[in-house]
Amino acid sequence: MNISSPVKYSCTIKDLPLELRPRERLISLGADVMPTSELLAIIIGSGSRDESAISLAQRLLGKPGGLGELINATVEEIQLEKGVGPAKACQIKAAIELAKRINTLSGEHRPVIRSPQDAAALVVEEMRYLDREHFRTLMLNTKNQVIAMETVSIGSLNSSIVHPREVFKSPLKKSAAALVLVHNHPSGDPSPSPEDIAVTKRLIECGQLLGIEVLDHLIVGGKRFLSLKEKGMM
Repeated sequence: MNISSPVKYSCTIKDLPLELRPRERLISLGADVMPTSELLAIIIGSGSRDESAISLAQRLLGKPGGLGELINATVEEIQLEKGVGPAKACQIKAAIELAKRINTLSGEHRPVIRSPQDAAALVVEEMRYLDREHFRTLMLNTKNQVIAMETVSIGSLNSSIVHPREVFKSPLKKSAAALVLVHNHPSGDPSPSPEDIAVTKRLIECGQLLGIEVLDHLIVGGKRFLSLKEKGMM
């Protein structure tokens, strides 16, 4: 009679409650609030039958040198850790190298908005072809460098619905100092409507309350654009 060996049971990420799973937590809470161990667990992807990805990540970070030791380790050195094969080691090393390259990007690589023409150069070529109104924000830091660009809403052929809550949501998260508003007119005529002017004034007022200055509002129509700031309409 053959007696099979005892089955080992271990806790994996799938066994955890939904609110404790790193990927679900990242989606619901955002990456910026995630602990380093959970971010590393997401990169690792999966653990082994004896250890979850979170446990493995915590073990890797629990060494005397912590994250710094992991950053400086080679692929071969990472592979020496129990439960880390070539694939996981390469995933970790690739993520670290990508972070290093992002970190080397200086502010000089960020576009600087000194005039309406600078802002238009970033958006006109793409937005001139859109067949619906897209409302976008260019988020700037204190040096007027673009730190992010986001599409806030997409409307119909001749209108877009914009709410201040949605306009300022990302700029607040990213600690933006100022905004340039942009939207297109699919008709090809960049002339502002009364609604465009009214929305701009409303967003300027909201920005003043939140400490985020609205510098300009560009309207793109075909190859042309109009600056409400230059036209004295804001």
